[in-house]
Amino acid sequence: MKHLVLLRHGQSQWNLENRFTGWADVPLTEKGEAEARYAGVLLKEKGYDFGIAHTSYLRRAIKTLWLTLEEMNQMFIPVQPTWRLNEKHYGTLQGLNKAETAAKYGDEQVKQWRRGFGIAPPSLDSSDERHPIHDAKYRKIDPSLLPSTESLSETIQRIMPYWEAEIYPSLQNHKHVLVTAHGNSLRGIVMHLKNLSHDQVLELNIPTAVPYIFEFDDNLNLLNDYFLIDQAELQRRQQEVAAQGKSKA
Repeated sequence: MKHLVLLRHGQSQWNLENRFTGWADVPLTEKGEAEARYAGVLLKEKGYDFGIAHTSYLRRAIKTLWLTLEEMNQMFIPVQPTWRLNEKHYGTLQGLNKAETAAKYGDEQVKQWRRGFGIAPPSLDSSDERHPIHDAKYRKIDPSLLPSTESLSETIQRIMPYWEAEIYPSLQNHKHVLVTAHGNSLRGIVMHLKNLSHDQVLELNIPTAVPYIFEFDDNLNLLNDYFLIDQAELQRRQQEVAAQGKSKA
C-alpha cells in the first residue's frame, strides 16, 4: 500500500486576521507553528517514513513542512518546492478582511470568489506591487504564467502539470509522499483524486495542519481517504473554515 499525505499549512497571520491571503507571503502564527509540530507528532505515531516532500514557494507552507519533518526526525528527505503548489491567487482581494468583504458584497458573492469553480476575484493590475511579477521568488518563471487572479479552475490547471510530472511519479517511486501546501491548491488535488463535481468541491473545507491521508494499492488505485483527527473535531474545524468568508451580521 502507498500513502499520499496532504497537509495544509498551519494557521498564518492572515488566517488569524481573517484576511484573503493568496500569494501574499505571510508567516505562521505561534499557533500555526504548534499545529505543524503536532501534525508531525501524529504522522510519527502512525509510522510514516516519507521518501520525498513537495511544497509551494510560500513560507507558511515551507515552514509547516520544516516543523512537521523536524518533529518526525525526517528533515533529511528531499524537498521539492514549486510555485505551482501556491495558493489560489485572490487578485485585488488579497489583504482584505473576509467578513468585511462579505458584508460589502454579500456572503454568496464572497463564497463564489473563495470557492467557486470558474469565478475569479477582480484582477490585480500588472503595475500593482502585489503582482507576482514584482517578487524575486518568481524571477525565473515566465511572467506570462504568473497570475493576476485565479478561479479554482485556473488554479487546478496550474497544479495538474506538476501533479503529472512530479507528484504522481513520486508515488510510483516511494511508499509515503508528503505534500504541504494550501487550502485551494490541495482542494484541486483532492478534486482530481476523488473525481469531485464542481458543487462538491465548493463545499470541501480543509482545516489547517490536519494530515489528510490517501491510501492507494500498488497500482495507484485509490482505496481510502481520511483525516488524522476524530470526526467531531474535524467537523468543528471544517465549520470554522467555512465561516471565515461570511459577514458577521
